[in-house]
Amino acid sequence: MLKIASSIFAVLFSASALGGGLSDAIQKDYDSYLAGLFDHFHRNPELSTVETKTAARMAKELRSAGFDVTEAVGGTGVVAIMKNGDGPLVMMRADMDGLPVEEKSGLENASRAQQTDPITGNTVYVMHACGHDVHITSLVGTARHMSANKDAWKGTLMLVVQPAEERVIGAKAMKEDDIWGRFGTPDYALAFHVQGNDVAGLINVSEGSPYAGADTVDIIIHGVGSHGAHPHRGKDPIVLGSQIVLALQTLVARELSPRDPGVVTVGSFHAGTKHNIISDRAHLQLTVRNTSNQTRDLLLTGIKRIAENMGRVAGLPEDKLPEVIVSEESVPPTINDPTLARRLKQAWGKEIGDKVVVDIPTKGMGAEDFPFFSVDPDIRSVYWSIGGTPQEAFDVEAAGGAPVPSHHSPLFKISPQPAVTRGVESTVVALMELMAR
Repeated sequence: MLKIASSIFAVLFSASALGGGLSDAIQKDYDSYLAGLFDHFHRNPELSTVETKTAARMAKELRSAGFDVTEAVGGTGVVAIMKNGDGPLVMMRADMDGLPVEEKSGLENASRAQQTDPITGNTVYVMHACGHDVHITSLVGTARHMSANKDAWKGTLMLVVQPAEERVIGAKAMKEDDIWGRFGTPDYALAFHVQGNDVAGLINVSEGSPYAGADTVDIIIHGVGSHGAHPHRGKDPIVLGSQIVLALQTLVARELSPRDPGVVTVGSFHAGTKHNIISDRAHLQLTVRNTSNQTRDLLLTGIKRIAENMGRVAGLPEDKLPEVIVSEESVPPTINDPTLARRLKQAWGKEIGDKVVVDIPTKGMGAEDFPFFSVDPDIRSVYWSIGGTPQEAFDVEAAGGAPVPSHHSPLFKISPQPAVTRGVESTVVALMELMAR
């Protein structure tokens, strides 16, 4: 079966058979196979940690491409290995989970899938509202091309299908399942993300930090409860919490260098039960974002200092000072190796075209769990993005028409043909640059 599949791939990807180069070969595979595969994944998304059918289909596709496949790594994760002589071990990752969002894109293949949410136990609609269907389809396209062109590269190729990126726990789970001990520590780690806010076909790569680190922080504020008509008899945690919220704004405004990005957002403030009761407890929930470990340390240290000392200002005893709890649900910043990023930029410019390779700074502070694959031990890595929205959509928005939907929106949609084909092309070029004979 695998021999037959390999011969089919060889015909599909042979430059002489196609009368063209890499982009022609990938387009042919998209038209004949990958378009249908994308449609399947888009119609059938699954939630984080329960991507069982998606993982099974990916395992089947990668085995058909000639890879040695291991399932159930870190939960539903899949690792596919192809050894092709002496050379570097290169890892390419694609995340596969969807989101608990009801799709309202208006597309013919819009998801109507429903699933039991493993967190809440509720039955919810599920949607690929972040483009992970592009990632896994492109990974299959990459596998098919690399399998058909083994005479052009050497080394070991590791393809990783990662679960639960949307909950930033999947990469850590695969690391904790000893992925490097079981399959080898990569010399290079690669990944990309499709971007709805970039023009379709662009390759956007930074020599710095394309994604922020994120920490989930809770502040428990203890007070002394009393009647609302007798505030002098208590210590009001709502007033103290409000003072802490305002004081936290000075961390970014006055302690962090203006040229260093950072975010401290209080997303939730819970306290009290009734109009005339001063509570004895308040709870703040924060997200803290950064693009360097130095900024992370400054912000987290500052949050603890401000919370505890505002408690002292309020006259609380030492055993009732606010508690600052940093959750394990945290990710370090994604930081590209600058030398490797420049090397891949040159390869993409040469093989695909300089005009499509850009370095557009990230405007937000979104986070990714990919860096769990590239730290401890430190592995040279590059994470790039692929544009997924046609220029015409941006023109309509600029003229006052419908805005381009953001990621995680029920209206989110990607133009699959340019996104998938560019995803495969950019990955193959990167792999061939690092693993060329």
